[in-house]
Amino acid sequence: MTDPAYPDALPAQSRLHWYVIERVLGQGGFGITYLARDTNLDQRVAIKEYLPASLVLRTEGDVVRASSAENLTSFRYGMKCFFEEGRALAKINHPNVVRVLNFFRANETVYMVMRYERGRTLQQQIQMKQDQMSERLVRHVFMHLLNGLREVHTHKLLHLDIK
Repeated sequence: MTDPAYPDALPAQSRLHWYVIERVLGQGGFGITYLARDTNLDQRVAIKEYLPASLVLRTEGDVVRASSAENLTSFRYGMKCFFEEGRALAKINHPNVVRVLNFFRANETVYMVMRYERGRTLQQQIQMKQDQMSERLVRHVFMHLLNGLREVHTHKLLHLDIK
């Protein structure tokens, strides 16, 4: 069943190779991220689907298509970049960068499989603490964040979605 909050998302129990979608974790301008189960390893993973809302629609069940002839070139270029990003990120093994385990094409788009990391986003942490965040906590969080960014930048990548 499709989540009404995410009408363009793949429904729960959809299969992508040996991964089974459990639910949507979030959606941004370039795609949807799902919580899924890797049935080969019996572990949870996060799967990011390249689905830029301004360029595509989901048709014919799970298949993704450019929403217009004018958007086709941009969609294909973005898909190529997303795939190349997955390839580059899969080479990075750093404790402050989410681990990319796999990337593949399906449904006429691209997917990136990442290790699922439980926790809160920085925004959630700030909202929880409101005005009570200590300087020590801020320094700790940003030290790890900047170490991860340095690793990403060393591989000539830009990270545009820091959570």
